[in-house]
Amino acid sequence: MTKAKAGIDKNLQNVVGDLEQTGVNSHHAQQIQQDTNDRRHQDALNHDKTEDRDPSHS
Repeated sequence: MTKAKAGIDKNLQNVVGDLEQTGVNSHHAQQIQQDTNDRRHQDALNHDKTEDRDPSHS
């Protein structure tokens, strides 16, 4: 992880870092995109606050 510099948005700093990576070929570019998708999916799972409303599972 990169440390945010004072006054710089960490999210934007990470985006810039991702954009600086150049895929050497289409396979490598797809792997980079899949890493991004995996992080987004995991983040969505981590923030899912839905509860099981079916009391039969208790």
